[in-house]
Amino acid sequence: MDEESATEVVAVTDDAPAPTPARPRQAPLPRDRYIDRELSWLAFNRRVLDLAEDESLPILERTNFLAIFASNLDEFFMVRVAGLKRRILTGLAVPTNIGRAPKAVLADINAAAHVLQVQHAEVFQEQVRPLLDAAGIRIVGVDDLPESERNRLSDVFANQIFPVLMPLAVDPAHPFPYISGLSLNLAVRVRNPKSGRVDFARLKVPAGSLPRLVAASSTASGTTTFVLLEDLIAHHLDELFPGMEVLEHHVFRLTRNEDLEVDEDESENLLQALEKELLRRRFGPPIRLEITEDMDATTLELLTSELEVSRDEVYRLPGPLDLAGLFELNRLDRPQLHYPTTVPATAPAFVPGEPNEKPDLFAAIAEQDVLVHHPYESFATSVQTFLEQAAADPAVLAIKQTLYRTSGDSPIVEALIDAAEAGKQVLAIVEIKARFDEQNNIDWARKLERAGVHVVYGLVGLKTHCKLALVVRREADGDLRNYCHIGTGNYNPKTSRIYEDLGLFTADEQVAKDLIRLFNELSGYAIEKKFRRLLVAPLLLRKGLLKRINAERMHAEAGKPARIRIKVNSMVDEAIIDALYRASQAGVQVEVWVRGICSLKPGIPGVSENITVRSILGRYLEHSRIFSFLNDGDPITFIGSADMMHRNLDRRVEALVRLKRKEHLEELDRLFDLAMSDDTASWHLDDIGVWERHALSDGGEPHVDLQAATMQALSANPRKRQTR
Repeated sequence: MDEESATEVVAVTDDAPAPTPARPRQAPLPRDRYIDRELSWLAFNRRVLDLAEDESLPILERTNFLAIFASNLDEFFMVRVAGLKRRILTGLAVPTNIGRAPKAVLADINAAAHVLQVQHAEVFQEQVRPLLDAAGIRIVGVDDLPESERNRLSDVFANQIFPVLMPLAVDPAHPFPYISGLSLNLAVRVRNPKSGRVDFARLKVPAGSLPRLVAASSTASGTTTFVLLEDLIAHHLDELFPGMEVLEHHVFRLTRNEDLEVDEDESENLLQALEKELLRRRFGPPIRLEITEDMDATTLELLTSELEVSRDEVYRLPGPLDLAGLFELNRLDRPQLHYPTTVPATAPAFVPGEPNEKPDLFAAIAEQDVLVHHPYESFATSVQTFLEQAAADPAVLAIKQTLYRTSGDSPIVEALIDAAEAGKQVLAIVEIKARFDEQNNIDWARKLERAGVHVVYGLVGLKTHCKLALVVRREADGDLRNYCHIGTGNYNPKTSRIYEDLGLFTADEQVAKDLIRLFNELSGYAIEKKFRRLLVAPLLLRKGLLKRINAERMHAEAGKPARIRIKVNSMVDEAIIDALYRASQAGVQVEVWVRGICSLKPGIPGVSENITVRSILGRYLEHSRIFSFLNDGDPITFIGSADMMHRNLDRRVEALVRLKRKEHLEELDRLFDLAMSDDTASWHLDDIGVWERHALSDGGEPHVDLQAATMQALSANPRKRQTR
C-alpha cells in the first residue's frame, strides 16, 4: 500500500486511529448551546420571506418566493408540527434538543408561525400585489371588473366551474362533511326566507382541478387581469343556493397530519402497505385552520367545534389563503419580470473535441475524475448522457442505481428501462418512502419491474437517500471497468435546473469496489463495515466525520494550522455540533455554510468564537453537501448526500465520497472563500440564534451574489461556453 492509500484508510475506516496526544481537561459545554430545531426552521422560512421583500429582485421572482414560503410552511405543519403534536397526544414526547417540554415548544411554534403568516400575507397585500398591478398583472375582485368582463366570467363560471361544484349542507339530516387537507373551502351561512331558519353549508373550491387564478382579460399592451377562483365562486353563490338568502361566506383552509407511518417489519408487501398509508394520509387529524380576516365569530365557532381545532391552531390572515397558488404566475410569458435567462454549460471534460463530434463520457471519465456543478453545468450533458450512453452501449453489461426522487417523465428511468430491454443487467434501488413523492415512485417501480429491471426497495427501517450510479463495461482489451457517479442531489432533470448540486464521475477502482459492496448490501444480505473512499451511514458516517473533526482539533492543540469547512442543508446532530464546539475551543477555524436549520450557536465566548455560520438563499436552492478538513496541509474533502441530522446519520443510507484531484479541492475552496466572504450577500447567525441579512455594503452597494458570480465565472471560461 502506498503512502497516499494509507492516508485514505486513516481518513475513513476504523482500524487506524489518529494519534492521541495528551491535552488539557476540557470544561463542560454550556447546557443552552443548541438552538431549537423547529424554531430554526421557521427562521429559515423567514429568510425566504426576506427575498420576497427584496426590492432589488424582479417582481415575479418575489412572487415566487411568496409561493415557496407558503409551500414550505404547509410541509412544516404536515410533518414537523403534526409529528410533535402526535407524540404529545400519545404520551411519547421527550424533551427537545434544547431540553424544553414539547408542549412549550409547540406553543412557541404556533406563536412564531402566527407572526410569520401574518407578515407573509401583508407582504403580498401591501408590497407585491401593487407592484404586480403596476407591471400589468392584476389580481382583483369580481366587482372591480367592468360589466363586459363580469359577463364573460359569468359564462366561464356557468360552463366550466358550476358543474364541478358540490355544495354540502349541514343540518340534522346532513352531518358536517369531511374537510380534506390543504383544500380551499367556502363556509356559507344561508337563511330560508320562508321559515327564517339559518343553515350552514360547505363548498369546496376545486383549486386542484381548475386554475386558482382565473383570467378575466388580457390586452395587447400586455396587461392580464385575474380573479381568484374562490372569489368567482363566491360571486355566484346565489346560483348555488337558489331561493335562499346568503348571509355570510368566508374562505377557510385546513392542514392535516400527512406524515407516513409504515411498519416495514409487519408488512409483507411494502408497496401495498404504503399505498394504504397514502390513502389514510388524507384522513389525518387537523393541525392548523387558516381563515380570512373577515370571518364572523359564529362561523369560526362552528368550524373549530366540528374540526376539533384549538384557538391556538387558528390562523386569521389579512389576505388570500394558500399563496402557493401564485406559482401559476410563472406560466406568464413575461421574461423581463424574472431573473435573466441562463443556460447551463457542458462540463469541460465532456465537451467533444470537434463541434459535430459526439461526446464519449466513458473515455473522459477513464482519463480522470470529473466534478460537475449543477445547475451551472448541465445535468443533461453529464448525468443524463452518462446513463443514456450506458443504456445504448453494447459494451455495457450492467447498471446499478439508486432512485430517491425523479421527475414524472424521467429520462433517467427511461434509460434504465432501455438498458433492461437491451438485455443488460439493471438494478434499481427505489426509495418508495421519499416523502410526498411516494405515489410517483411506486408508479416508476412498477414500470421498471415490467421492463425487467431488478427493483429493490432498500433496507428495512432505513430510507435509501444516497445518490449513486455504477456502470460495468467491457473495455476493448476484454477487461471489465467500472464507471461511477456519486452525487449530492437526486437523479431528477427538472429539479437539477434549480437545485445547486455536485456530482463526481470516476473510474477509480477503489470507489468502484466501495460501490459494489454498498449495492450488494442494499440488494442482498451483506453487512459492510469498511469502505476506502466512501463514508456510509448509518454505521460509519458520523463516526468518520467525528474522527476528522477530532483530528483537526488535535492539530490545533499541537500548534498546527487547522480548519474545518462544512456545507449542509441542516446542522442539527448534537454529537457533530459538540465536536465542532470542542474543535473551536482548541483554536480550529470552523466555517459552516447552511441553507436551512442550524442548531449550532456560533460566537459563544469560550465555546464557539472560532465558528462562523452563513446562509445563502437565492435563485437556486443550495443543496450540495461538502465536508472539508485542512488535515495539516493534506486536505481531505468529501461530497455526498448526508445532512447533519439524526435521520440522515441514523435512519438513512447515505454516502459521502472523498475527492482526490487537486483541481477539485481548489475549486471547492474558492467556492467556500466566496461564500464566507463579508463582501458576499448572505445571512449571518449570531450567538443567540438570530439571523441577520447582509446584502449591502456600508456604502449601500449590493454585495456579491454568489450564484450569479458562479454562473458568470463558468461563462467566462471559453471551454465552458458549449451548451447542451
